Amino acid sequence: MDEKENGKEGREGSVTRRYFLELLGLGSIGIVSVGSIALSASYLSPNVVKEPPTKFKLGTPSNFSPGSVTLIQDQNVFVVRAKEGYFFALSATCTHLGCITNWKGEEGIIACPCHGSKFNREGTVIGGPAPKQLPRFEMTLDDQGNLIVDKGVKVDEHNVLKV
Repeated sequence: MDEKENGKEGREGSVTRRYFLELLGLGSIGIVSVGSIALSASYLSPNVVKEPPTKFKLGTPSNFSPGSVTLIQDQNVFVVRAKEGYFFALSATCTHLGCITNWKGEEGIIACPCHGSKFNREGTVIGGPAPKQLPRFEMTLDDQGNLIVDKGVKVDEHNVLKV
């Protein structure tokens, strides 16, 4: 049986419509099969989210001057050192819709750029739509005298670190 009888060639060496559609169909099935395998492999492989650790070191208390409010950007935490010398750590995430707040030193407030919530340096709401104050995190000193913040442990507003 020659190729003309097989349906692969039409007149003068051209490919028949039937053969072209067969190739197109097989190619489509191949592409779909490869895509399905790729999606199945990505579904079955674990998705690891790289998040910063909840417990982190800030250095010594001398790094923070009395009366300062310092944003630790990679952790979204404010480290507040009161004029009296004690420390506490506040979340920098607004309790309204989760935007990252900013310290406005000239006004003495923590302000949310998204919807206008305002907090005092203690984290208490003083304006805007935020429903509750900024949460505080546990703050301790390690054996070498470094400040440690643990975002995994929330504390009340009376919990401070006296140094």
